[in-house]
Amino acid sequence: MNTPTTPVPPPVRLIVVDDDPLVRAGLALMLGGADGIDIVGEGADGSEVAALVDRLRPDVVLMDIRMPGMDGLAATELLRRRPDAPEVVVLTTFHADEQVLRAIRAGAAGFVLKDTPPAQIVDAVRRVAAGEPVLSPAVTRRLMARAAGGAADDRSERRARARQRFAGLAEREQDVASAVGRGSSNAEIAAALHLSVATVKTHVSRILARLGLNNRVQIALLVHDAGLLDEDGEQDGGGPAPR
Repeated sequence: MNTPTTPVPPPVRLIVVDDDPLVRAGLALMLGGADGIDIVGEGADGSEVAALVDRLRPDVVLMDIRMPGMDGLAATELLRRRPDAPEVVVLTTFHADEQVLRAIRAGAAGFVLKDTPPAQIVDAVRRVAAGEPVLSPAVTRRLMARAAGGAADDRSERRARARQRFAGLAEREQDVASAVGRGSSNAEIAAALHLSVATVKTHVSRILARLGLNNRVQIALLVHDAGLLDEDGEQDGGGPAPR
């Protein structure tokens, strides 16, 4: 009698884009030796990414922010507008809130620092390929604070746009989106709203589809842009956003 075997998932197809050939070679060597990751291509500038993606069909692009021609932010914005675009992980040497915030708004699934331990970079690529954004809670909180800043006119216009988009969600979807904005996990949302975790996941998927977003971080940014957490108060530990 044959023993059933669990099918092995195909390797994550990865492209590395960095203008420094030494960094690029080091990343390719490190990531190419990891189980379940296949380096299918390399690029030295953001302007090369579109052609590489067309030819190689990667699952994930590991993208440096600073490059002399087209930088990684512009390349991410162009790439994420395409149908069936690969996930993007932004690669940087520094904590640059404004640039990371722009990358997340553009649809990047997260970011890693170049001095991140190799095992964590490998884990980040795998998680992003599986549909899980990579951004630590501490970084998320700092980005939310940055998103709340800016000139008063800009904040007012951003809030009006965000509230209009938020209003297009169903009532329960608004509750779930607000909880995502507070940083709650699916399990925490399920407990607070008396739903199953599977139902919460379904709501999150519908929210992403309705709003044309890529990941939970973008949902959280929208909630913060709308100013909803300012109104319902984070000190009470939860509850639906005001309607």
